[in-house]
Amino acid sequence: MATTSPRYRALAFGITRGVLTEGAPGVRYLKAETPLAPYVGRMTDRLAHWATVAPERTCIARRERLPDGSTGDWMRVTYAEVLHKARNIAQVVIDRGLSAERPVAILSENGIEHALLALGCLYAGVPYCPVSPPYSIVSQDFDKLRHVLDTLTPGLVFAADAKRYARAIEAVVPAAVEVVLAQGTLDSRATTSFADLAATPATPAVDAALAATGPDTITKFLFTSGSTKLPKAVINTQRMWCANQQQMRQSMPVLGEEPPVLVDWLPWNHTFGGNHNFGLVLDNGGTLYIDDGKPTPAGMAETLRNLREIAPTVYFNVPTGFEAIANAMESDPVLRKNLLSRVKMFFYAGAALSQPIWDSLHRTQEAEVGERIVMGTGLGMTESGPFALYVTGPDVQSGDLGLPAAGIELKLVDIDGKTEVRYRGPNITPGYWRAPEATAEAFDEEGFFSTGDAVKWIDESNIHRGLRFDGRIAEDFKLATGTFVSVGPMRAKIIAEGAPYIQDVVLTGINLKEVGALVFPTQAVRHLAGLSPDATMREVLDSAPVRAHFQQVLDTLAASSTGSANRLARAWLVDEPPSIDKGEITDKGSINQRAVLKHRAALVDALHADTLPSTLKPR
Repeated sequence: MATTSPRYRALAFGITRGVLTEGAPGVRYLKAETPLAPYVGRMTDRLAHWATVAPERTCIARRERLPDGSTGDWMRVTYAEVLHKARNIAQVVIDRGLSAERPVAILSENGIEHALLALGCLYAGVPYCPVSPPYSIVSQDFDKLRHVLDTLTPGLVFAADAKRYARAIEAVVPAAVEVVLAQGTLDSRATTSFADLAATPATPAVDAALAATGPDTITKFLFTSGSTKLPKAVINTQRMWCANQQQMRQSMPVLGEEPPVLVDWLPWNHTFGGNHNFGLVLDNGGTLYIDDGKPTPAGMAETLRNLREIAPTVYFNVPTGFEAIANAMESDPVLRKNLLSRVKMFFYAGAALSQPIWDSLHRTQEAEVGERIVMGTGLGMTESGPFALYVTGPDVQSGDLGLPAAGIELKLVDIDGKTEVRYRGPNITPGYWRAPEATAEAFDEEGFFSTGDAVKWIDESNIHRGLRFDGRIAEDFKLATGTFVSVGPMRAKIIAEGAPYIQDVVLTGINLKEVGALVFPTQAVRHLAGLSPDATMREVLDSAPVRAHFQQVLDTLAASSTGSANRLARAWLVDEPPSIDKGEITDKGSINQRAVLKHRAALVDALHADTLPSTLKPR
């Protein structure tokens, strides 16, 4: 019996055909059939363009932060206002004599002042660095913040709120470095008010500084998550950012069809939020509503409030965010109606989105609007600006990546039974700031950036469907039998089977006989356990309903396994969440497998030695 293909809301795909060529043995090259179209040389040119053609359009909006910590009405800044204040701030940056050797460090989260300061730096031709806020407000030792500032040697440091950032500033920022605050003052040192920066009149020096910038000018430094070593400062140039925006528009034509409207929480210290999303708004004359929520139990209420009020045209999130939205839409008709009213595309990145969440979103969409919203995805990284690959059609499955963007060439290299993907193109970083050895190690003999990501064909008989994710080569390991464990696909399968009760999984068993897992649960397990709200997480995880659920997960996985390399033989439900201080998790929620294995080595040893009190094993 023939099945009816699902109906999707109309969405164009710009890159649908690839060109594959053979290289040396074990090497192939893949690129888009469509060439890269011309693009501007500076993102500041796009700001000036929109300030001229749509001066009263809202560029950035954020809810007012009230004294009790809640949020109020939207505060909006138009393109004309953004340009005016950015030029004023550029004057201050010039007056201070700041440069790439003495850049601007921004400690605080997404905000209007953050955006204006960043754009002021662009006008002055001086790099800035958005630093991960948890390095300042969550960390207890400030080691990563200290490393970041030691690497940058900033001439000016900005934080939005004196009270929240006082400890970090006093502990780490050198006394000779100017501190600018949007709210409050510090008792320990003199500070400058952000309002004074924004009110400083621009002079012809700003135009002269802008004229001296070009495609090779450094726009910002974005630090890697530091999965194996201390974070590295990725150099971002005007060429990278501008080329990547053109690549995005050619792969995702929806971005240029109308000014995009985003409701977005993704942090600007990450390339997804700070380059991809902030850039696409600026490049296409859109509006960015800063979402002060997060995909956490405490933060999701704010995100849902915003999505009930502001209807995005495209919507970006990480898998944990989409999981929370999928669950909320099942019982929230206002959310369903507004969010689905005009959105053309959903898009996820940062980790694998499990198929059950995907399916739940599609069921709700079909029930509400009679059609599905395409869930776009792809592959990229900080060093690629980030956009590198994107899917080629609406029928996307979890793990699909698609074809390379126009203008980027992929090098597919066979390594130990897997295929690593490497990048070369105008959107690729020139290297790491003040780290020549790390830069040299990152590029191969042909100038391709080595990603460490493994890929395989979606359909080996049709290269035009593109590639799918096959894990991180550095995460894969061998069992004592010499058999490789493919971590990425196995991890995704475990998370999907345990949904919605698994936040993430770290696989264990390096050089051992069996594969094990440290399972980090979501807060939803508390509802499953049915215990009192003050029960400890250990009590929750040891409860009969929770153990029964995860026992069923292990049994189901074991029934479909084909050998020791893909059979989960033992698991431990972890009650201590991953630590940001130890680098086990990023502020975007991505798990760091190697850091968890390093810092929880004793727990891993106990798991495989059968000395833990309640290890789960398939029956």
